[in-house]
Amino acid sequence: MNPELIEQLVKQLGLDLGANGLPYRFPLHPNLVHFTLGIFIISLIFDFAGALFPLDQPVLKIFQIPVRRANFFDVAWYNAIAGCIITFFTVTAGIFEILLAQPPVDMKSDWGLEAGTTMLLHGVGGILLFTMMVGMTIWRGWQRFRLRKNHPRQVQWGYLAAALFLMGYMFVHGTLGAQLGAEFGVHNTAAKLIRMGENPNHILGAR
Repeated sequence: MNPELIEQLVKQLGLDLGANGLPYRFPLHPNLVHFTLGIFIISLIFDFAGALFPLDQPVLKIFQIPVRRANFFDVAWYNAIAGCIITFFTVTAGIFEILLAQPPVDMKSDWGLEAGTTMLLHGVGGILLFTMMVGMTIWRGWQRFRLRKNHPRQVQWGYLAAALFLMGYMFVHGTLGAQLGAEFGVHNTAAKLIRMGENPNHILGAR
């Protein structure tokens, strides 16, 4: 974002930005995103485990794990709900932190993208990801409570195929986010101080 616009926004909101360019010590978005990815991926994995339950049973018997097929689908459903809830806050924090970001203009990522392009793709992609997650959860609920309510396999194969696509999308999207922090140093305190010619050990160690 334009430095002048950031300055105006900071003054209007009465924010006090730290060395990482944020009004708080640690970025919220990178921390929340681990819950988003972890919880929703767990949901998808348990749906796969439930769908492939006939293949799981011999392994479960070896380890004497008492479990019913429905248990896998229960875990998947409640994690999908939790994933959507936490992702709302993840995306909100991400948009706020993008507004305060000042990406470098003379660098490119390992993928050959400039910082501004990477940030734009990650921001728009995050909103799209949240939309897809909500859509998947609605589809999941429709199968659970209506379409396949009395079916032993609670999810359709088409849903599982969409889940594979979504996990691939998460990988690409997550890599863009990692590049913003690790390669471009967006809201990365140490990276930003180094670019400014400062010693992070001296600046941060003095606090």
